[in-house]
Amino acid sequence: MEGQVNLRDANRGTISFNDEARGKSYQLNQNPALLIARVRGLHLPEKHIQYQGKPLPGALVDFAMYVFHNYKQRLQNGSGVYFYLPKLQHSREAAWWSRVFTFTEDHLGLERGTLRATILIETLPAVFQMHEILHALKAHIVALNCGRWDYIFSYIKTLRAHADRILPDRQVVGMDKPFLNAYSRLLIKTCHQRGALAMGGMAAFIPSKDPAENEKILAKVKADKEQEFGNGHDGTWIAHPGLAPTVKEVYQRILGERENQLEVLRQEDTDIDQALLLQPCPGERTEAGMRANIRVSIQYIAAWISGKGCVPIYGLMEDAATAEISRTSIWQWITHAQSLSDGRTVTRELFTSLLEEEVARVRGEVGETRWDQEHFGKAVELFAELTVAEQLSDFLTLPGYDLLD
Repeated sequence: MEGQVNLRDANRGTISFNDEARGKSYQLNQNPALLIARVRGLHLPEKHIQYQGKPLPGALVDFAMYVFHNYKQRLQNGSGVYFYLPKLQHSREAAWWSRVFTFTEDHLGLERGTLRATILIETLPAVFQMHEILHALKAHIVALNCGRWDYIFSYIKTLRAHADRILPDRQVVGMDKPFLNAYSRLLIKTCHQRGALAMGGMAAFIPSKDPAENEKILAKVKADKEQEFGNGHDGTWIAHPGLAPTVKEVYQRILGERENQLEVLRQEDTDIDQALLLQPCPGERTEAGMRANIRVSIQYIAAWISGKGCVPIYGLMEDAATAEISRTSIWQWITHAQSLSDGRTVTRELFTSLLEEEVARVRGEVGETRWDQEHFGKAVELFAELTVAEQLSDFLTLPGYDLLD
């Protein structure tokens, strides 16, 4: 509900925040960036609002409240109402959303296309359905978007039973890997063939106060965005406004005066097939990578239970997707008895031993006060339970939701 209030106030141009502890105040600048509301995925319920004794889909609650409280203001601002739809796996889900959009427009007497959507292609099944998704939402589509971290998570989850498709440390699985680069190129090719925009992925880095370290970070972001825009993406994402000047320079240099790259049809991409999209990713599985997965997961899950959706951890803006990658990677390594680079087999016993050590490390880093206040104990318990389970849980947020008030 607080999020809905913030969205309403942002559309009105009245949103502000006074941080008395730091003596800082925040308010919108003139001509702010266009607001796009992201709803929850279709798998998430809203337990606080029930119909006929059952929780409503969180996505519908988010959608309906946002439209109801904002459509008049958006029209007054000379804009439509724009949404960001996550987690789709099949064109039938897109067709369902199209019916929701159409019903809402008709109910409110709005022109067709007043409500529009950008669709996250962040699941492995969806990359094989992009033409169908665009067609199903043809009256309301704006763009498809590469959701790179959730896509990696979906790759692990979808292929969890296949011992020949196990990923290495998540830190080495970048967009330069063949299966991810093919996914990006295919999304561009599909969108531009159909006249939709193709959005790139998230640069998760957070600028550093150390000049030398910050220079390295900006160089990585620059290279990442040069690859994206060089491939033909029309736009991209960053996790921190401090990255904007670097990315804007790349965008302006490659696109020039063009608003998009719809003319980039990538007709040369005749190599993208099922085998390439499912190609195994080389790389080592290391103890250091496993330990990093544990630390990030504990801290993110604790923050999520405490009401924070994305959290800066070790110089990266982590979200649910990175925690999902971390815990499903370890689950898969245990399930298929994978070897680390030092020759040891990943077992439940090894995981439990490393977990105990990393819990102590994180507890020392955050301090006892934060540890007790921010539900770290619940986070450790949930993470451990999911990681050693016989069956892989589809989403950590589903059992995690039961821990929220």
